Amino acid sequence: MPVIGFLNSASLQPFVNYVSGFLVGLKQTGYIDGQNVAIEFRWAEGHYDRLPEMAADLVRRKVAVLVCTGGPPSVMAAKAATTTIPIVFTIGSDPVRQGFVTSLSRPGGNMTGVNFFVTQMESKRLGFLRALIPGVQLIAVLLNPNEPNYAVQLRDVQEPAAAIGQQIHILSASNVNDFDAAFATAVQLRAGAMLVSGGPYFNSQRDKIIALAARYSIPAIYEQREHALAGGLMSYGTNLGDAYAHAGVYVGRILKGEKPGDLPVVQSNKFELVINLKTAKAFGIEAESLCRGGRDHRIDERMSAFGTKRTSRG
Repeated sequence: MPVIGFLNSASLQPFVNYVSGFLVGLKQTGYIDGQNVAIEFRWAEGHYDRLPEMAADLVRRKVAVLVCTGGPPSVMAAKAATTTIPIVFTIGSDPVRQGFVTSLSRPGGNMTGVNFFVTQMESKRLGFLRALIPGVQLIAVLLNPNEPNYAVQLRDVQEPAAAIGQQIHILSASNVNDFDAAFATAVQLRAGAMLVSGGPYFNSQRDKIIALAARYSIPAIYEQREHALAGGLMSYGTNLGDAYAHAGVYVGRILKGEKPGDLPVVQSNKFELVINLKTAKAFGIEAESLCRGGRDHRIDERMSAFGTKRTSRG
């Protein structure tokens, strides 16, 4: 029975639905966990320094394929651990620029996977936040300085905000003890809203961040739909369930004999805007017009300043 190594830089709870998507994709190619394939899971719980040893352990176990999720750190660890075992990644940043593949169409080497755009979405989230809360004077932006994409995420919000004169304040959080101080600072600065940047560590701390946003009465936008479903105000990002399902399909195809270097990197093209109307009402925010997709030209104008258009019904 072939063994798949599944390496993630975060924790299981926020990724349960995505793991289910991965298993669905794997099943589409004829592989079912526990029947004709086994999966060894490794979760770093946000401790990136654990990833190299976890990757090395999976290599020692001679897994047939390494699946790397939860951002670039897990891919970097796997890349350092093996140049021969096939690697399938899900990643939110450009894998060519990261040096993981030669090109999207012809990856070459032992890697391929799914690129689902995380860093490119921060400016669009800022646009949706402004659309939902018009006239907001100051927007706090919560970033993790330990994320490999930190510099890109920072630029992705600073440049469009400066272009239209939107005042923002950058707050940093890299461990669980930083969140309370970050939200307290946002309140002291009288921030009218918060953008919580995308990334595996923040996603693993989803419930804590949402609870703090409620406690400090700060409307916020997040990366994943699960944030809005769990009580956060709104989210905008890729449909990660589809992305993980495609990773599962790629793993199955590799187990059947295809080479990762011959499988083009897939770029997600499904994006979702999710608004929790109950939370919006608690904040006194009128969100129905944006959700219905009705032609409110004032909303469209605020969104277009960030290169964002409404293309769905929300």
